[in-house]
Amino acid sequence: MHRNALVLFSGGQDSTTCLAHALAQYERVETLAFDYRQRHLVELEARLQVLAQVRAQFPQWANKLGEDHLLDLGVLGQVSETSLTRDMAFKMEASGLPNTFVPGRNLLFLTLAAALAYRRDLDVIVTGVCETDFSGYPDCRDDTMKAMQIALSLGMDRRLLIETPLMWIDKAQTWQLAYDLGQKAHADGGDQLVDLIVEHTHTCYMGDRTHRHNWGYGCGTCPACDLRAKGWERWKA
Repeated sequence: MHRNALVLFSGGQDSTTCLAHALAQYERVETLAFDYRQRHLVELEARLQVLAQVRAQFPQWANKLGEDHLLDLGVLGQVSETSLTRDMAFKMEASGLPNTFVPGRNLLFLTLAAALAYRRDLDVIVTGVCETDFSGYPDCRDDTMKAMQIALSLGMDRRLLIETPLMWIDKAQTWQLAYDLGQKAHADGGDQLVDLIVEHTHTCYMGDRTHRHNWGYGCGTCPACDLRAKGWERWKA
């Protein structure tokens, strides 16, 4: 029986929803983030605020929320020529993928997460990858996750579960999932977790924390903001 989980936690909408999912499911939950010299490095600061707010606003989850980890993955920034690791405009490449795609990012994330999970005696890795509302990244696909689960379980000689709560839902449904999780966990209802996500999480690729929208902070024009805003509008409608 799976009891302990490690959440890949960037501090954005998706990973915060995944964190809430894990806290509702498992007895002990730890979090992991990566500094890969991303342009939106502000997310690493925002995530600490999210964790603090989760502990403060959801006391029944606070008891389950364990150690937070941050790993230096600067080498990924060195080998990546993308708009997330370089100062360049967002555009589509000849490959059909946007230049926000960081090759190998999720594969490295999961490999290091598995190594940490092994040391920390955690048997579930929770990640917010999704095939429904995404930019076509091949390392977000369900097939990739299944292949990684097999490879990591074999390589670690330990059964690891890679859980993807958002795989088959869109951004509007992700907002609804957060509402539902908050409603089950808080006496004031689902708005508590939704408000936390709006106010404290960070998604914007430009690292903008100055412009406040109904759905949260961000530039409002980058692909991440556009996806989040449209999901919010569909959910509210």
